[in-house]
Amino acid sequence: MATRILSGITVLDLTRVMSGPYCTLMLADMGARVIKIEHPGRGDDTREWGPPFVGDESVYFLSVNRNKESLTLDFKHPDGRRILEALLAHADVLVENFRPGTLQRLGLDYESLASRFPRLVYASVSGYGHTGPLKDLPGYDAVVQAEGGLMSLTGDPNGPPYRLGLPIADLVAGLFAAQGILLALIARAANGRGRHVDISMLDSVAGLLTYQAANYLTTGHNPPRMGNAHASIVPYGTFDTRDGQLMLAVGNDDQWRRFCDAAGLSELVSDPRFSTNPQRVENREVLWPIVARALGVRDRDDWTARLRKVGVPCGPVRTIGETLADPQLEARGMIASLQHPAAGDLRLVANPVKLSDTPAVPDMPAPLLGQHTESILTGDLGLSRQELDELRRNHVV
Repeated sequence: MATRILSGITVLDLTRVMSGPYCTLMLADMGARVIKIEHPGRGDDTREWGPPFVGDESVYFLSVNRNKESLTLDFKHPDGRRILEALLAHADVLVENFRPGTLQRLGLDYESLASRFPRLVYASVSGYGHTGPLKDLPGYDAVVQAEGGLMSLTGDPNGPPYRLGLPIADLVAGLFAAQGILLALIARAANGRGRHVDISMLDSVAGLLTYQAANYLTTGHNPPRMGNAHASIVPYGTFDTRDGQLMLAVGNDDQWRRFCDAAGLSELVSDPRFSTNPQRVENREVLWPIVARALGVRDRDDWTARLRKVGVPCGPVRTIGETLADPQLEARGMIASLQHPAAGDLRLVANPVKLSDTPAVPDMPAPLLGQHTESILTGDLGLSRQELDELRRNHVV
């Protein structure tokens, strides 16, 4: 860890579930020391989420908590509060994803801590942010996907809206939080002062809308739900092959000509209804079944090889298992193998950020609940064995 880019940065992680833990996972993989503070006896909610479990360990929890230390601590207790503040004296970053106001009532909000710990970067992740009329509401991924407009864009045009198959609102909020923390650390290097990083899940989803939001703001028309098709590009979408589905993304007229030659549809190149992309969009309903019939005569992998050979963007619609077996991911080091003290051999998706000289490498599996409590309290804070035993008797740790 000594050679990694965030080596020497200590993060106190008061988060749970997904948005906050995903943020601190990004920091931990880059070398930050992340101390995950969990409630004694129960820990992060996701320790109980399953199946699947490996032994007694939740796979959900294991997926986003590697490279972290676990300290059990009830910081509402006066003794626990003193321990937290002792840790804050040496920390660079605090990350929390409580509902706004929760930590303020405990005197642990940014405003309360900033004067005593002026170098502290304090990151908050919440459903709606720390300002605005909805700030007091809890944040739930599926609700934010709905309110943020993502569901209106997702699904069959003639069917109901769908949420994405991953908690994208949580994940993107975690990514923006990690970005905000890094920016705040850069700013601190210049003037020695920390910042409050205020990340809203709703803001984060709105930030993803990009051209769809611009389309509405420019025209006043809500973008339609297109399924796997594209409102402005044709042919662009999923097509049935003989043994599976293929995603085809013909992005310009040159690719269209190459696709037609490879698919045995050369006569379409000179057809005035299809010769340019705007014409193909206008005549989508006529063109689509022609392309579909042509693609239905060969296997998915055959089409993938044939079209890629001539530079036509495409790819098979794969299962998670097929994706994770891809030699490309193996070559990129995207499947990590770790030894967990209870779960044994673990294989997890690694960090996608690739840096020369200071790579993100998963070293440690997700911790057992309270696994590092003793080493942190005795090693970092110098507590005696008697003091530690007393804290345990009082259920502070």
